[in-house]
Amino acid sequence: MNLLATQTTDSSSSGPFSGVGDFFSSGYFTAIERISGLFVIAIWLALAFWTAKDARRRIDDQVIVSVCVAAAVLFGPLGVVIYMFLRPPEYLSDVRERELEIRAMERRLGADQVCPYCRNPADPSFLSCPHCGTKLKNACRRCKSPLDPEWRLCPYCETAVAGGATPRTRDVDVVSGRTTTDAPL
Repeated sequence: MNLLATQTTDSSSSGPFSGVGDFFSSGYFTAIERISGLFVIAIWLALAFWTAKDARRRIDDQVIVSVCVAAAVLFGPLGVVIYMFLRPPEYLSDVRERELEIRAMERRLGADQVCPYCRNPADPSFLSCPHCGTKLKNACRRCKSPLDPEWRLCPYCETAVAGGATPRTRDVDVVSGRTTTDAPL
């Protein structure tokens, strides 16, 4: 009986998986567990920090930024993945830059027409500002249409603008039959 009891204790401590069991109860495994735990916590906090930084660059509302960061802290990588699906596609600085470019193009094209003196709205067909009386454009001598100061001739009746550059002469190309200009642009 004693022999049987020693055999069972020997077989449990010297079985085929005894080395694996010894590894899991060793100090090495405990150290690996703790280092892995610290690594997971570091990744968790780094993802929350990245979410906070990215959300501040993409979202203008601080409450929504706080909700995104809270989701990243509470749910970890899953919260970050959800944030990445729902976040705005571009940064706030890119949106502001695009809006400024659009406004500059509108000004160049005359869509945002205002009086340069009083900054009140002025229609592109106005010769003078109705608010302050500042002269905005010259009138054509012949058809009285408003002319841009940079124009050399009236686009409506082809009359040369007084004080402007001399109008270009037009020739007809013999080969193509198209009109050409002598003066450079």
